[in-house]
Amino acid sequence: MALEVREVTLDDPQVRALALDHVQQMRAGSPPGQAFALDLTGLDDPAITLFGAWRGGELLGIGALKQLDAGQAEIKSMRTRADALRQGVARALLDAIIAQAKEVGLNRLSLETGSGPSFEPALALYRARGFRHGDAFSDYENTEFNQCLHLDLAAD
Repeated sequence: MALEVREVTLDDPQVRALALDHVQQMRAGSPPGQAFALDLTGLDDPAITLFGAWRGGELLGIGALKQLDAGQAEIKSMRTRADALRQGVARALLDAIIAQAKEVGLNRLSLETGSGPSFEPALALYRARGFRHGDAFSDYENTEFNQCLHLDLAAD
């Protein structure tokens, strides 16, 4: 059965549970002060569009697009369920988020993610879609534990 990516809300219990899992996993795996995952309050913001990847009636992953200004947005809270890894869930979410960003006329997509071997699968996906390491943005800093990536949509 094919994946379906669509906009979702935190009113859905599956979305809410996966968002909570994302926050817990990021806090558990990051040094103090280095986990920048949005909690449920942060995800329930009018500047955020939340996407879910579904197979049948099961939510397999989530991702969010947060508008920063008229030309730039940030990808937030990408999470694939542990039992759905390596099934194209993150790729489908990322492609839907990039398509939405282009559709609304954004020039740049940015994201903050971790560093180190456990982040390599995600980093490989981002690089394959054209994201490049760059300057910190918003309230982030590039450190030994995290990094900022950017995709120039205007170049497409």
